[in-house]
Amino acid sequence: MSNPRLKYGQLAPEGLAKMTALEHYLNTEAGLEASLLGLVRLKVSLMNGCEYCIHLHTAELKKLNETAERVAGVGDWRGSEAYTKRERAALAWAEAVTNIQDGHAPDAMYDEVRAHFSEVETVNLTLVITTINAWNRMAISLGKYPGHDGAKVVGGEIHG
Repeated sequence: MSNPRLKYGQLAPEGLAKMTALEHYLNTEAGLEASLLGLVRLKVSLMNGCEYCIHLHTAELKKLNETAERVAGVGDWRGSEAYTKRERAALAWAEAVTNIQDGHAPDAMYDEVRAHFSEVETVNLTLVITTINAWNRMAISLGKYPGHDGAKVVGGEIHG
């Protein structure tokens, strides 16, 4: 979409501030590895086709010294041995939660995620997946990407 629909960072700064506060918590207090967060956010953004977020999270992973193989392979992670069991469980959970209409997060996937993540980590991982889905949907549906409407993106967080 070439023309923006709304400058949502300016129109609803309080709401975006709440989302940004949640992102800050997830990035700093959730107890999840930064590279894991980046891989999950990239995978979900690829699934949703959010070009802005794909570029943002690819760049963040490179800054975290992730290999080109791991970054490029996120889209087809099942066909790669480059990811740990914990990362694989997180990526599978990201797919299930993002495509919740396709099987409603099956028990087998939940059991796999729980084998690698504590209860608190599972909640926080699900929040990461939920928030990147929200950011993707805002950017795609409103046609104006964060960072292009007066908001600034700092460390993967959007500051309006």
